[in-house]
Amino acid sequence: MNLRARTPWARRACGGGRRAAVLLAALLIPAAHIAASDGPVQDASRLFDAGNYPQAAATLRAALEQKGQGAGAAAAPEATLYYWLARCSFELRDFDRAVSSAERAVELEPENSLYHLWLGRSYGRKAEQVGRLSGFSMAKKTRHQFEEAVRLNPSNLAAQEDLIEFYLRAPGIVGGGEDKAQKQVEALAAVDAVEGHAARGRLWVHRKRVDEAEQEYRQVLAGKAKRPDPYFEAADFYLKRNDALRMEEGIEAAARLEPSDRRLSFYRGVARVLAGNRREEAEKLLRFYLAGVPPRSDLPSHADAHEWLGRLYERQGQCAAAAKEYREALELNPHSKSAHEGLRRVQKCPSG
Repeated sequence: MNLRARTPWARRACGGGRRAAVLLAALLIPAAHIAASDGPVQDASRLFDAGNYPQAAATLRAALEQKGQGAGAAAAPEATLYYWLARCSFELRDFDRAVSSAERAVELEPENSLYHLWLGRSYGRKAEQVGRLSGFSMAKKTRHQFEEAVRLNPSNLAAQEDLIEFYLRAPGIVGGGEDKAQKQVEALAAVDAVEGHAARGRLWVHRKRVDEAEQEYRQVLAGKAKRPDPYFEAADFYLKRNDALRMEEGIEAAARLEPSDRRLSFYRGVARVLAGNRREEAEKLLRFYLAGVPPRSDLPSHADAHEWLGRLYERQGQCAAAAKEYREALELNPHSKSAHEGLRRVQKCPSG
């Protein structure tokens, strides 16, 4: 089961590999932090944050059309409109439009690190849809955009993270390589020590040296991060080790830093299931996440939330309820091996 979405070449996505890029995670810059004071961007970012990606995209296209007609109503910078249209298209899995919109944003503001990051992510997802040769070409473009995002702003921690993931996971023919990842990890550590520990932990996990990885994640938990992501990453690491206590440490460190982070209810619910205590609370937390947080590529997937509910019910001997949740998970992510296995288990129950 996979909790986080990251870059496509590192497919640990919710429903697709432990740290995908997609992505891409996450760069979790709340919509309100990017939105300008202009009406169309405010409206679109609010719709985006609510998960209404089609309506957000329609709002942005209308604003761009007004600009094309010389109307003064849409005062937002054109690049900003294209950036948000790329983000909407990305969530709608229209990666052709995500690419074209992000390319236009970069063309209009070539010094914007954030725009380069999302163009790289869009190229990466497009690479998954095309043939081998075209995919290699797209992957090289992905790498170039991540590198450019980092060059323009070394403090863009999400871009640093995605670039390291690319180097770790992509083949050498498109510019990947563990030696490059190692150098980038050290460059990141020079910018932010806590992020550097998390990146080193990731590198040790990649090398299957779990004890060394744990030392790095303990440093993460002891440090003062600038964003919740390293803490959630540590929580993911301890989840894989079935260490609910340490997982809780990571979650609560994230909560102290950003009490309103949308991921908290999901991670807290998962930790309760893992620990096997406070089961009613676990159910409420996961149900709250499903009801209140819209699906988005840089958040834990609804498929994973259903799968953890399946595990919870399975442990309680509620096989029919567990089967329902595993089926819900598979409807959202048919490729989840763990959901398939869970469903097979509970179907053998007398009540399943």
